[in-house]
Amino acid sequence: MNEALQNPQKAPTFQPLYMQIKDLLMERINTGEWSPGTFIPSEAALASTYQVSVGTLRKALNELVAENVVVRQQGKGTSVATHDGDHALFRFFNICRPDGERCLPVSIVLGRKVRKATAQEVQELGLAPGGKVIHISRTRELDGKPVIYEDIILCADRFIGLERQPEVLPNTLYRLYQQRFGATVAHADERIFAISADASQAQALGIATGAPLLQIVRTALDYQGRAIEKRLSVVSTQGHCYINRI
Repeated sequence: MNEALQNPQKAPTFQPLYMQIKDLLMERINTGEWSPGTFIPSEAALASTYQVSVGTLRKALNELVAENVVVRQQGKGTSVATHDGDHALFRFFNICRPDGERCLPVSIVLGRKVRKATAQEVQELGLAPGGKVIHISRTRELDGKPVIYEDIILCADRFIGLERQPEVLPNTLYRLYQQRFGATVAHADERIFAISADASQAQALGIATGAPLLQIVRTALDYQGRAIEKRLSVVSTQGHCYINRI
């Protein structure tokens, strides 16, 4: 019997069958049918649902595992990924000691407020004209010294009350976004620039004005590619560096 997809909600597109299955699985995650931490049906059950071979279904799941959308747990099954503390932090945190050793950052919030979005923020976050954002400023210490200064911008309507609660913001904001607001950061786009420290950055990081800094402009995206957060980080590289595996 030939493999064929049967889905009453979405017709398959002309692409490899396993990619069609991947898209259908992603749709169920996107709609919240399978929320973070939920175990999805077994490979055999899903293969039967979509009338494909287990091998095809497994290939689709392998794609989702590689993209950190789902996690295989030995002896338990496959679940939708969650942003647990260290996993979420070190997946998106690329500042290390020069030898490549990772160290845990300690975040110190300098301020939180709601304000009107700039025209650029409206465009980048997909806000309505005149929309408002939550602006969080913080430093992050590594090895007991301030190394990173960050400005974090979020849609105020999507993250209602975050400018006040929780009283203490966690190191791993992405976990908070997921657990409290149902916003899962799946991917992030980063642009990196070399800049010189201005007076406020120098004061926050305890360095001289004009000292070299690494500027990282990040847009955090959900599974559907919609912007969740805009983050601008400036990093003192006197004792640390940006490291990434391509």
